[in-house]
Amino acid sequence: MKFRLLPVLAAVALLSACGTASDESASGSMGKAAPAPGSVEEFMTVVGDRVHFGFDKYTLTPEAQATLRNQAAWLKRYSSTTLMIEGHADERGTREYNLGLGERRANSVKKFLMAQGVSASRLKVTSYGKERPECGDATEACYTKNRRGVSVLH
Repeated sequence: MKFRLLPVLAAVALLSACGTASDESASGSMGKAAPAPGSVEEFMTVVGDRVHFGFDKYTLTPEAQATLRNQAAWLKRYSSTTLMIEGHADERGTREYNLGLGERRANSVKKFLMAQGVSASRLKVTSYGKERPECGDATEACYTKNRRGVSVLH
């Protein structure tokens, strides 16, 4: 009787050990580690690196202002960081017009960050107009993604 029970107990012990190991590995892979404080990844994923604009607009929406307040707070915390603010437009309109619109968008972002206390010396602007679309489809959903200001850490 003792010898019949021994294999059963061994099997139970083995299965419980396997269950514990897989539970640990599953919880480790499920809970992704937070990005390192002060990292580019933290800025992009936690703070937010972009704002969007309406068609033919360069005024900041309330959502954009909230993102930029987060950017300003982050920039104050990490005072050695500088930004290149990129202005983008959708594909509609001429190249020249969209370059100008992109510049106005980038400058709107810069002015807002400065009003939040970020030094102008830490902020540069550039416009790509319609030259660097995030989405290439000729749909309103893509146009919305392409009308943006992107803050790139330097």
